Formats: sequence, C-alpha cells, structure tokens
Amino acid sequence: MLVGSALTLAGLSLTSCDSSNRKAAAGKNAGGFRLGVCDWTIGRTTQPEAFDVAKRIGLDGVQVDFGAGAQELPLFDPARQRSILERAEQNQLEVASLAMGTLNEIPYKSDPRAERWVERAIEVCGAMKTDIILLAFFGNGDLLNDPIGTDVTVERLKKVAPKAEDAGVTLAIESWLSAAQHIEILDRVGSPAVKVYYDLGNSRHKGYDIYQEIRDLGKRIVQFHAKDYDDLYGRGSIDFPRVRKAMDAIGYRGWFVMEGTKMPLGVEESCRYDAEYLRTIFPPRV
Repeated sequence: MLVGSALTLAGLSLTSCDSSNRKAAAGKNAGGFRLGVCDWTIGRTTQPEAFDVAKRIGLDGVQVDFGAGAQELPLFDPARQRSILERAEQNQLEVASLAMGTLNEIPYKSDPRAERWVERAIEVCGAMKTDIILLAFFGNGDLLNDPIGTDVTVERLKKVAPKAEDAGVTLAIESWLSAAQHIEILDRVGSPAVKVYYDLGNSRHKGYDIYQEIRDLGKRIVQFHAKDYDDLYGRGSIDFPRVRKAMDAIGYRGWFVMEGTKMPLGVEESCRYDAEYLRTIFPPRV
C-alpha cells in the first residue's frame, strides 16, 4: 500500500516482484493444496506473531489483515510489513493473501477513505509477496439488497481495476451475495483483476447450495475460506469431501484458508484439529 517506500524495502519493482511471486506460488500449488489461517482467527490481527502460531498449528501460511484505523491502516507501515514478512520467513511460511476487514466498518460503497485504501493496498502486495486482497463487504459495507451501493461499488472497482491488472493483483470480493449476484457484479466490472473470495460457511449460512455455487463461479473464485458455523470441521454442516469434488470440477488448487468460528478445544488446538482434518481431504500433493 505504500507507493514508494514499500517497493524500496522490497528491493524490487512491483511488476517483477509480482511476477516472481506468481511463478513461485504456481509451482508450490501445482496439483495440491496449501492450508492457511486468518490472523484474526488466531487473535493476532496484523501481528508478526501470527506466523509463530501458524507454525505451531502446522500450517503453510497466514492471511494477513490490514488492521483498522481512522485514516491510516497498520499494514501501510513499511516497518510493519517488513517485520511480518521476516517472521513469515523465519517460520518458513508464506502470506496466503491480504484482507481488508476494515471495509465492514468503513464501507467501500460510500466512504472515500475505503476507496483510497483499496488503491494503496495494491501497492502493498509487492512488499508482502502476495497478489490477492480480500475486500470484505459485510456489516456497514453489505451489498445485499442495496442496488445503489452496488452501483457505486461497481464504478469504484472499474476505476481501480486497471491498476490491479498492471500489478498482477486480484481484488477478491467476499460478501453475503449469491454466486449469481457475484457474477453480475464481475460482469459489470469487466476485469480479470476482480474475482470472488468464496467463504463456505457464509454462503451455507445464507442458504446457498455451496457445492453448486463453486461450480457456477468456477475460475471466478480466486481463494477460499474454510468455515463451519456449527462445529469443528468434519463435525458440522459443511461436507468437505463434497467441497473437494466441487473444487476438482473447476480445477482449483491452491490456498484453503481457515476462518474458524467454533473453538471448543481452545484456539490453537481447535485450529490444529481442523487443519489435520482438512489435510486428509486437501493434501499438499494430489
């Protein structure tokens, strides 16, 4: 998100950094899955220590949130970027993607700060060695039954999409919308840089057929959240073997990021349980 200083810290141009990141990720994800966790799920939002926890759990990486602020977000700070990335490298883990959870409170559809932040977020990807930014549209930012807010969101995404395309970054919408409603927005924006971040638990909670929605969205899904509102994975309402079949049908391989909601064993033990279960269905090599 820092136009100049983050790139200086990275020691590379944004273009070359994104290109090398995508090539590396493509090699590691070829034929298999990588498991991550949201830093907020393990109580380490925008903190380097999230990677220590993820290592103990036995994961491959962490989804890093930008944090919250009135005018600036913590992850805009190049020192914070550097410390997080250094801790990831020390643990031999990766940044699975970035996330802007603050958009739930400061909505992209109506607040000019959010629009500025999303544009700056694209530049942070180079420093953080990732190319996906989750844009959260819940709470104040909810688009469901809000045609005016949706129209504004589409226009803002149209405006920022060329910058994302040039940087090789994907802006990933996560919302309460159905697959058909997401597709309508993506078609209106008309950019390969805008896709869907598909959350299994959220979509199941809204009553959508998640196994069919995955097939309907296909390559428009750039990354997934593993989530079950009812219990630990494998004990709740999400049929993860059916999820795997749907992923196979669309050719998805890559990150599966845990956003746990049920922690009956405590945070780390519950996440470890979930990860061990997911590994039996989503192995690193297929």
